[in-house]
Amino acid sequence: MNTDSNHYILGIIPARWASTRFPGKPLHPIAGKALIQRVWERCAECSMLDKIVVATDDERILAFCQQMGAEVVMTSADHPTGTDRIAEAAAQFPQATHLINIQGDEPLIAPSLIDELAQAMVDDPALEMATAANPIDDADLMQDPNVVKCVLKQNHEALYFSRSPLPYKRSSSPELVCFRHKGIYAYNKNFLNQFVQWPPSPLELAESLEQLRALENNARIKVIITDDLSGGIDTPEQAAELEHVLLSQSNS
Repeated sequence: MNTDSNHYILGIIPARWASTRFPGKPLHPIAGKALIQRVWERCAECSMLDKIVVATDDERILAFCQQMGAEVVMTSADHPTGTDRIAEAAAQFPQATHLINIQGDEPLIAPSLIDELAQAMVDDPALEMATAANPIDDADLMQDPNVVKCVLKQNHEALYFSRSPLPYKRSSSPELVCFRHKGIYAYNKNFLNQFVQWPPSPLELAESLEQLRALENNARIKVIITDDLSGGIDTPEQAAELEHVLLSQSNS
C-alpha cells in the first residue's frame, strides 16, 4: 500500500467479455482460478497501489469479481479504445492522482514492475506517462507485426513505437539494444483526461498504437527496462499452455 499522502495511485484492470479470438477470456479457468482472479492476486502483492479495481462492460465479469471480493466498476461497451475505458473508470475515483493500466490477460505480471512504474510517476511530477519494455534479439520477433518495438532516448524516454522492425539496421551498431514494448501503462490522471479528448492521430491510425497519440502531442513517456517476460493470454491454446506450466510447477 502506498503511504505517500500526496499521491493516490489507482490500479485498473480492464476486462472485456467480447474478445474476438477468446470470448469470455477473463473468466476462463487456468489451473483452478479464473484469469482475471490471477491478475487481481498479482496486483494485490503490489506496495504502491492505493486501490485496485476491475473495469468491465459485462455483468458476468461484474458478478464474478464481486463474488471473489474484488472492487469492480461497470463501464460503457462502446469505448473505441481501452484507454477510454480506463478514463471512464478513473473518473469514479476523484482522489486518484495516477492510474496504472494493468492488462487483464497477463496472469504472471510482476508486482515489482507495477510498483516501479508507479514510483517513476511519483518521482517526476511532470511526467505524463510511463510504460515498460524488455530487450529482444530474436529476428523472428523483430519481424512480427504483433510484437511492438520501441526506440528510446538516452534517458529512457520513448522516441517511437512501431510494429515494423525498429530500428532498421543499415550498418553495424554493436552497442545497439532493441526493445519489445510491454503493454502496461502508468498515467498522470490530468494527462489521461486530456489524452482521451484528442482525436486519434495519424501515426496512431497507421500503426494501430494508441501511445503514438501521446508522442504526437509532445508527451513524455518514460520506459522502464524490465526482465519480466510474462506475456498476455490471447487464445485458449495459450491458456492451456500456461495451465500446464503452472500445474507442473505445483507438482514439482
